[in-house]
Amino acid sequence: MKSLQRRLFLAFILIMGITLAGLAIVLGQTYPVLQNQGKKAKPEAVALHLDDMGIKLDSEAREELSRKMADDGSGVAPARFLRLIVIAFTVAFIVTVIVFHRLTERYIRPIDLVTDTTMELAKGNYTARAGWTAPGIQIGLVTAVNALARNLQEMESMRETEAERLETLIANMGSGLLMIGRNSEISMANSFFLDQVGQAEDGLIGSPYKAARLPEALVTLIDTVSVREKPVTEQIDIRTDSGNRTMAVYSAPVIDKHGGWLGIVVVMHDISELIRLERVRKDFVANVSHELRTPITSIRGFSETLMDGAVHDEEAAMQFLEIIHGESVRLETLIEDLLDLSKIEKEGYTLRLQSVSVQNVIDRSIRSVSGRINNRKMTIESHCPPGLTVKGDPERLVQILVNLLANAVSYSKPGTPIRVTATVSDGMASIAVADRGIGIPAAELPRLFERFYRVDRARSRDSGGTGLGLSIVKHLVDLHGGTISVESEPGKGSTFMVNIPLSHN
Repeated sequence: MKSLQRRLFLAFILIMGITLAGLAIVLGQTYPVLQNQGKKAKPEAVALHLDDMGIKLDSEAREELSRKMADDGSGVAPARFLRLIVIAFTVAFIVTVIVFHRLTERYIRPIDLVTDTTMELAKGNYTARAGWTAPGIQIGLVTAVNALARNLQEMESMRETEAERLETLIANMGSGLLMIGRNSEISMANSFFLDQVGQAEDGLIGSPYKAARLPEALVTLIDTVSVREKPVTEQIDIRTDSGNRTMAVYSAPVIDKHGGWLGIVVVMHDISELIRLERVRKDFVANVSHELRTPITSIRGFSETLMDGAVHDEEAAMQFLEIIHGESVRLETLIEDLLDLSKIEKEGYTLRLQSVSVQNVIDRSIRSVSGRINNRKMTIESHCPPGLTVKGDPERLVQILVNLLANAVSYSKPGTPIRVTATVSDGMASIAVADRGIGIPAAELPRLFERFYRVDRARSRDSGGTGLGLSIVKHLVDLHGGTISVESEPGKGSTFMVNIPLSHN
């Protein structure tokens, strides 16, 4: 597209050219007439002058005079006059073109620059500027357009920043987000949602939600929202690579202010851990009630029997008192474990960390369970590299190992050996307690460290355990910054491995 300045300049040249061409045609048509008039006018004037002087010329003399004056170049004057007119017009044309060019450069070119700038702004190029700095009334228009361009550029930059923040927020939020357009096609899904449904973004975006291989329960929920046109909240179970997960799903229609249907939004939260914690809480309450009720019932029953007269039977009274004493000891142990676990789980609980000899911890732990070992005629073998030290609380490390050894004694056959081995690997001291006991089924291993969880409830209760030992061990190991794991095979035994950071002293 030609600029306004160029179009005006070309129009001016065209008009001037047409004007000059018209003048040239007029002069070309009048030149012969002027020339003839000039040729006739001069001889007649001479003849009249001669007549005034008294000299009469006849017709032949007049013709001879006219012929001689024509031969003398009497038509030169009109030709010179014509050349002067052409030169004058040419000079005037050149001067006018220069002046007009200067005027258009000063007053029309800023308009062209502003027009080009606004066209670039309309295309989305907010970096465009009208490059004009000369003073004059046109500088206000240029300044206004450049200010508009700067404002648009700042607004676009802010919009891009906000869009990037929103995209980052959606992509990294801890909940699944799914957007379905008015044509029932999926328009957006964040990474959390894609991970939960096990699909790639390319295979999901743009597909109808019914054909996108979404979980059946989720498709049913979306259908319900489409029919009711009201928000719906449900809990659904979906299968993922890490197992079954429980999701709290909120789905709602997206409707504009005029009531137009825009689509459906789905927000999905993973509440599997909350469900697990709720189940653990319920189990804990039920187990505490059961564990407390059993010894209390025994104590109450035998004490009532004694009050009813059995106290006078010395042998029966002693037997009942021994049972009452045993149940009270069991109740005391349970309460102490509960208080101990509560103290460990309490926020702000700290350990007295220091450099601790692993061999010393193993020896103290073995001495603590030596009575049980002797009663069951079992043996303990231990091996620890000389000088091995860890960073930990010595009393709590002994508590960890005593719990593991007590379990190994309780769930092993009499006369079988127990082995305690310490090794070093990747900056950690690994202490393994291995037995040849009844073992643990693989399905029970994930819940082994829950409070009051028992693989064999009857056997666990008979062994005198409270069901809190492994839970206490797990919390203490975590507080030390370590890890605990277990390997077991039913009928062949179990191996508990505790990893504690080495001391750098």
